Amino acid sequence: MPLALLALAISAFAIGTTEFVITGLLPDIATGFAVDIPTAGLLVSGYALGVVVGAPLLTAAATKLRRKPVLLGLMGLFIVGNVGSALAGSYTEMMAGRVVAALCHGAFFGVGSVVAAGLVAPQRRAAAIAMMFTGLTVANVLGVPLGTVVGQAFGWRATFWVVAALGVVGALGILALVPDQPADPASNLRVELAAFRRPQVWLALGMTALGFGGVFASFTYVAPIMTEVAGFPAGALTWLLLVFGAGLVVGNLAGARAADRALMPTLVVLLAVLAAVLAIFAVTAASPIPAVATLAAVGFVGFATVPGLQTRVMEAAGSAGTLASAANIAAFNLGNAAGAWLGGVAIAAGFGLTSPDIVGAIMAAAGLAVALVAVGLDRRHNAAPGMPA
Repeated sequence: MPLALLALAISAFAIGTTEFVITGLLPDIATGFAVDIPTAGLLVSGYALGVVVGAPLLTAAATKLRRKPVLLGLMGLFIVGNVGSALAGSYTEMMAGRVVAALCHGAFFGVGSVVAAGLVAPQRRAAAIAMMFTGLTVANVLGVPLGTVVGQAFGWRATFWVVAALGVVGALGILALVPDQPADPASNLRVELAAFRRPQVWLALGMTALGFGGVFASFTYVAPIMTEVAGFPAGALTWLLLVFGAGLVVGNLAGARAADRALMPTLVVLLAVLAAVLAIFAVTAASPIPAVATLAAVGFVGFATVPGLQTRVMEAAGSAGTLASAANIAAFNLGNAAGAWLGGVAIAAGFGLTSPDIVGAIMAAAGLAVALVAVGLDRRHNAAPGMPA
């Protein structure tokens, strides 16, 4: 794999840390701002919606720009947002900092996915994208647990100062390692938008939003689930998040291998298994050892879908894949926002702290249904090649 992928992975590590670390700090932040857990959980939704807004807008604005300066500018926005979160004096200011940091997220992974895929042979695209997303998964193995430790020891604000510093390291990595590639001369906003006339692009976005949104319906509330239901002390959250993160890393790499061999069959199987595992988690959460095992399984299966989902939307979009790639990152986070919100609604309605797991299972099952529709459309298109894809 080209060395430039390392630079993308470093930046992805910083972005992944700020996105996910809040789950380990949720009780502390709720206490700090005197809000309840569902309200604090909206900081996850706020970040996700910032990605949804920023991904298409910033990517569209950068269509004709050279990719390296675009990536550096996005990391600058990321740093500003995390400094704002660290300095937040109120819940509203904290939300604003999260949204600013999130604006760069979708465009970064959208542009970065296209850069990564272009560095390797076509049959290795999912593996290259997975290499970049490895930074996101390693953030859960190292960044999130260490960020939780820092937050518990020195206050949650210290965590966001550390994350801002990680953003600086990521920017330096891009500056040193990513080649200064020009934008695709054939690409323009009209060409990029034309990809969205294809039904398969929208089906791919639907698979992403529903399938991965199911993961976040559960994961957003992992701290109260593991402490108040499974019975672990708050200090155990660090290694519990480490277990979840290890599942992400292994699942990301295993899912990429499978997707490079058989893309849609892999996604269909993974979405079916994800729905089952989330439903099981609602039961196993009551017992410590089964809860840990199921938590790792949610991480493994959930992130095994990521390389395939990102590759699918780029494949469906064809040569005009930059905006579609960014839109898929927006779809990931739209699903995250919906999952976090629906999980909070279920808790607030009195269904218990494990109810987000059931919400996640339903969302993953809906993603599976969309995938099956996409498979059927592929078959009809192959039988009648003139049919729009």
